[in-house]
Amino acid sequence: MASFFSKLFGRSSGSETQAQPAAGKTENYADCVIRATPQREGSQYRLAGSIEKSMPDGATKVRSFIRADLFTSEQDAIDSAMRKGRQIIDEQRAALFSDDAQSRPV
Repeated sequence: MASFFSKLFGRSSGSETQAQPAAGKTENYADCVIRATPQREGSQYRLAGSIEKSMPDGATKVRSFIRADLFTSEQDAIDSAMRKGRQIIDEQRAALFSDDAQSRPV
């Protein structure tokens, strides 16, 4: 019974696999690099990725994203991460890299 509740509330024993990043894909879009890095969770893949931009001072800023979406196919997770990355850039273009943080989630 305790095992049921621990799984229900996210506390599981070490026997279950943790989310592992899978091989990804990169794409240039609007002066940024979108990197799809789906995370393997059991037999599924969670939508995840990052957006990177080289700044004029030579620094690279990174904005990472992880969403709740799960896919049975790694390629579907990669394709969706690329679409999500483009959407984030289009919606937040000016504000996405306007702060001083080198890296943060979006």
